[in-house]
Amino acid sequence: MTAPRPLRRALLMAGAATLGGADVPWARAQGSGSIAGGKPITIVVTYPAGGGADLMARLIAPPMAKALGQPVVVENKPGASGTVAAGQVARAAPDGTTLMLDASNFAVNPALFDKLPFDYDKAFVPLAVLAQYPNVLVCTPGFEARSVADVLKLARAKPGALAYASSGNGSAQHLAGALFEQLAKVELTHVPYRGGGPAMNDVMGGQVPLFFANVASSLGHIQGGRLRPLAVTAPFRSRALPEVPTMAEAGVPGHEVLEWNPVLAPTGIAPALRDRLRAAIAQAMADPEVLGRVRALGGDVFRGDPAPFLAAQRALWARVVKERRITRE
Repeated sequence: MTAPRPLRRALLMAGAATLGGADVPWARAQGSGSIAGGKPITIVVTYPAGGGADLMARLIAPPMAKALGQPVVVENKPGASGTVAAGQVARAAPDGTTLMLDASNFAVNPALFDKLPFDYDKAFVPLAVLAQYPNVLVCTPGFEARSVADVLKLARAKPGALAYASSGNGSAQHLAGALFEQLAKVELTHVPYRGGGPAMNDVMGGQVPLFFANVASSLGHIQGGRLRPLAVTAPFRSRALPEVPTMAEAGVPGHEVLEWNPVLAPTGIAPALRDRLRAAIAQAMADPEVLGRVRALGGDVFRGDPAPFLAAQRALWARVVKERRITRE
């Protein structure tokens, strides 16, 4: 989603800290002794296995375990646009053993849901934003469109006839599609799924032709010929897909949507424990294998302060939900 220029500039400056190797004070914090007596630390993922959020959780779990000296396990808890997992973590003891790894749901849900049994503003403490990835508009290999221009031609010939999948109502993929419709002045049909993995499977199988996929989780399928990329939703080409044009190059200027994954703890966590977890996450993201994997998948590690970034994203997505009259049904 394209932010106003001052906001976009602030977000890009925050993300640029990654590339410059920013020295974040809490990333240097170190602690001693195990957390909660060495009990396993569970990262609760708001999406099913197979999607971008799940990929990031399983990528950081081993180096986090090494940094902390105790087990770190991943638990997938999809449902209700991430609020099932969020509710579980919000109710958990703030002892550092239960964390949540989310996606743009964290910024969208406060605008999408009228009532929730917890307050996103008050229930969580942000520990980190792991990485930022562009989406890529992909299609079923047998789909007749070979470019974004072809998609627009088909969509304009039969409004509503073309469908795109998403990982759920209010998801980044849904909003990427809504923005595409708005900017390109076309009408598509949105088909929500319970997670990016199931959505991508149906696109590969030909049940739905289009999907604004996460580059990280779709790259292998693109390289294997199971999906065909049409354009990336970033202001610049992806290093993982250098031959694929940006949306602006493909004829839809202003269509910029980046996906990101925050890690959060229940509110009430002690500052020293919070800083220790932040340090472990920063150490995991600095691991050469993790860093190489993120960059190979077209992403950039984010090492800035997560709080202002999340606040800016929340304001941005709230505006989009309101303008497009997006609901969770």
